Amino acid sequence: MAISKPFLALALLSMILLVQANELVNELHGKSNITASKINCGAACKARCRLSSRPNLCHRACGTCCARCSCVPPGTSGNQKVCPCYYNMTTHGGKRKCP
Repeated sequence: MAISKPFLALALLSMILLVQANELVNELHGKSNITASKINCGAACKARCRLSSRPNLCHRACGTCCARCSCVPPGTSGNQKVCPCYYNMTTHGGKRKCP
């Protein structure tokens, strides 16, 4: 029994579509199949939290967010939309987790 060319083309197209969909889902959740460049979370969070009124709390939250997202927004506040994973992370109470 021979496998028809249209069936093979459809199977190949389906596999390509599934791979693309998986990459899109991973991108939306802040994950990547490509090894993300490691950033120095300690230095990035030190810069981010340098003007915080509660530096220990800021460093702890920033460190957690940086470890999960491999990204810390520039500056001491704001600019969170630069890192979508960082921006969208919330606490159980629905407040933004990352400083």
